[in-house]
Amino acid sequence: MAKMTMVQALNLALSQEMEKDDSVMVLGEDVGVDGGVFRVTDGLIDKYGDQRVIDTPLAEAGIVGMSIGMAVYGLRPVCEIQFSGFSYQNFHQIENHASRLRWRSQGRFHVPMVLRTPYSGGVRALEHHSESREAYYAHTPGIKMVIPSGPRNARALLISAIRDPDPVIFYESKALYRAFREEVPEEEETFPIGTSQIVREGTDLTMISYGTMMRPALEAASILQEKDGVETEVIDLLTISPLDDALFVQSVHKTGRAVVIHEAPGSFGPGAEIVSRIMEKAFFYLEAPIERVTGYDIIIPLFSRENSYIPSAQRIVRAAKKVLST
Repeated sequence: MAKMTMVQALNLALSQEMEKDDSVMVLGEDVGVDGGVFRVTDGLIDKYGDQRVIDTPLAEAGIVGMSIGMAVYGLRPVCEIQFSGFSYQNFHQIENHASRLRWRSQGRFHVPMVLRTPYSGGVRALEHHSESREAYYAHTPGIKMVIPSGPRNARALLISAIRDPDPVIFYESKALYRAFREEVPEEEETFPIGTSQIVREGTDLTMISYGTMMRPALEAASILQEKDGVETEVIDLLTISPLDDALFVQSVHKTGRAVVIHEAPGSFGPGAEIVSRIMEKAFFYLEAPIERVTGYDIIIPLFSRENSYIPSAQRIVRAAKKVLST
């Protein structure tokens, strides 16, 4: 198997699905001739032409509105919003229409579209380029919210998202785009939306995270094992909505302790829902209060201070030791 970055793996998923299914289209700002701001769509216009890889005006509401119309009429559009911080301009199209059309039409219409957009900080970006606002979409009924953590699961999840009959918001971590390579099979591979994974097994503590934060979570787990002999079970959610609570509840039944990690602000974030599910379904198994390690309840700072905002392995280790000492 070839080793790929996340950018290359996402490009492979798009190319293979476009080759397999003529209804799959790509549209967005600079996705064609320039190959996307991060080059995820590089080369697709040469393979599939400008009728299926469409460079749009700078108009996020128009991009998403057009994608909804395409999807209702039988196409499978994959639209790109250059940065998640620009997606506020199209949120009304997602909430008012994409999320509701199947219910509004009593199942006569579906919206099989994917909205891809880079999220998170850590790359010294400008304002509106580093947000982690996945809670907006996860809170919206009718929308699926997917956040891969590496090249292989990004490729598999994007294929599943393209084939899904309902709208999928697909967050891609800018910090992970070229951070590391991973073996990705050439043959088709999918991963079911709404399913999480155990990426490290353990018996003393459960860590639950996704996306960008999987790397510091795994680093923290290694530090705890090397320095304190703590065996940490690490769960990668992969999908925020629908949320696979069965796996992390089962893990907490085993370990009795949990730390939840995400880059988004703590208040009303995904971590709050995860903690609530644990309290509802595993309360009597808990040996200590659950800790959350998150971004702070502020706008993410510009690059000179962003590393103080983003949860680090050291912050996760401190939270884990607090849970373990109780």
